[in-house]
Amino acid sequence: MQDFDIIIIGGGHAGAEAALAADKLGMNVALFTINLDTIGRMPCSPSVGGLAKSHLVKEIDALGGIMAEVADETSLGYRVLNTKKGPAVRATRTQNDRVLYEQTVKTRIENSGIHLRQARIDSIDVKDSHVIGVRDRTGCFYSAPAIIITAGTFLSGLIHIGEDHIPAGRAGEEGSYELADCLKELGFSLGRLKTGTPPRLHMDTIDTAALDRQDPEEGVMPLGLSSKKSGLPQLPCYMSKTTPCTHEIIRRNIELSPLYSGAITGTPARYCPSLEDKVMRFGDRQGHQIIIEPEGASTREVYASGLGNSLPLEIQWEIVHSVPGLEKAEILRPAYAIEYVFIHPTQLLRTLETKRIKGLYLAGQVNGTSGYEEAASQGLMAGINAAIKLKGESPFILDRSQAYTGVMIDDLVTRGTREPYRMFTSRSEYRLMLRETNALLRLSRSASSLGLISQQRFEHVQELLGEIEAMRSYLSRTMVVIPRDLPALAPSRNAPSERISLEQLLKRPEVSLDTLKDHGLFPGGSRLAQVEAEVQIKYEGYITRQLKDIEKIKEMEQVRIPHGFDYQSVSGLSNELRKKLDEIRPETLGQAALLEGMTPAGLQALHMGIRVKRS
Repeated sequence: MQDFDIIIIGGGHAGAEAALAADKLGMNVALFTINLDTIGRMPCSPSVGGLAKSHLVKEIDALGGIMAEVADETSLGYRVLNTKKGPAVRATRTQNDRVLYEQTVKTRIENSGIHLRQARIDSIDVKDSHVIGVRDRTGCFYSAPAIIITAGTFLSGLIHIGEDHIPAGRAGEEGSYELADCLKELGFSLGRLKTGTPPRLHMDTIDTAALDRQDPEEGVMPLGLSSKKSGLPQLPCYMSKTTPCTHEIIRRNIELSPLYSGAITGTPARYCPSLEDKVMRFGDRQGHQIIIEPEGASTREVYASGLGNSLPLEIQWEIVHSVPGLEKAEILRPAYAIEYVFIHPTQLLRTLETKRIKGLYLAGQVNGTSGYEEAASQGLMAGINAAIKLKGESPFILDRSQAYTGVMIDDLVTRGTREPYRMFTSRSEYRLMLRETNALLRLSRSASSLGLISQQRFEHVQELLGEIEAMRSYLSRTMVVIPRDLPALAPSRNAPSERISLEQLLKRPEVSLDTLKDHGLFPGGSRLAQVEAEVQIKYEGYITRQLKDIEKIKEMEQVRIPHGFDYQSVSGLSNELRKKLDEIRPETLGQAALLEGMTPAGLQALHMGIRVKRS
């Protein structure tokens, strides 16, 4: 028998962040995975970030996690998305070297104090509703007062390629069936979800001249504050579209798709449908986008984003060859669908500890989410909370006004999910306050107080805050005359000239700090400080309004609901709301406000009931 403080089951993005966070907080950590060579694996797209997801990555970096730095160190190219929209929804995306990414994650874990073990964990041992350890497939027992399950798609995983149904956690990797059975026996409510991955093609068999080339952008800010440049060649992606011929092939063979034959029972992702689903649901479209993405600097294997399906392999060849530029493309690995077990996340506290069993935490796809970034941020939070609970400290919970991580966890544990949950900026009521570029400024103080980042890094962030304040002070006190100092601009009122501060001038849509810098009116500074100073000035009115809304939410968050509170005793609540409140058991009035169907009258009645209980 071996004794640990925390055991993590699963070595994906959630497991890696959980293990490293707990290790950083002084815990004796063991990470168990079926195959040590697949730690940090990117089983789907070889990329990190994207719309809303980059916000999560930046928050992970702010809290001392590794995803941002590893993405930067293995980057094959950057792009900034949503540049024509406001700063709240702009996002960074990296294309990554798949093999180098997982090697870098594994190296970081090997260089920590974490104990790595290649073993399949089949059961959780529980005593008096508290975990005491785990057992592997040989029956060997490992003790720990805290267990974090980050098993991804491995719980009762089943791969589908046409009529072939292969038990597996991922292509070529065995699944975990005994652990899923154990969780069911422990009384957890389980569901089944479906995801998938497209075929991988040989780059040399693709006619890139027939495709639209998309080169990486230069000068993009890295995802991590302390990141090193990758030094890898920056590689292009290529764009194409499906054709009416593609759609006809799919319609003609749709009964061979397990998604339509009834073989797949798991719920698919509505926001990331497979190609056969796109064709059947959106048949009026002339074509669906296909993106050929590089998988690495030293491989000719590429990822055919948009061609994900679960049809038989011979049909997949027809589909691929019907796409312009791919007429002679060779499939190296087939597309497939995979369905797997997840645990309904309403059975969790906001710390990601289960309500049923103390010391048992869940993070990643086992909670019904989809995506590396969603998994990694959950893993980080589970690792932090497992560690600080063992230390006897207060839980670390981010509310919806502090981080996208808080939005996601709130959504999962309060509202649950019926399909793979994906992060969107639209999920956040306060997205203007939760910009990608201010994650460090929002979360570094918490990270420092927890011991997740060094004092030197915290001081660096404080210097950035000071630089932003200095920029704003300079802009507010520096006056110019329009049009004398900026001939391209006209006075804002009916007068030959206008004396105005640079701060007020910057509120004009056509003026930026770069404009002022080009005319010698602004000395410049660090890129991040400049971006944040400009946003704070341009959107000051909106930010002030959101801050007032956030204060109301914080007031509700401070109203804690007593443990074991009797909702049946509260008059003014509907039976449906009483049932939901009994099931979810929200910890605060703010969390109760998120329940589906909660009304202002119901919230007021609940608040009154809490006051009566305490009087």
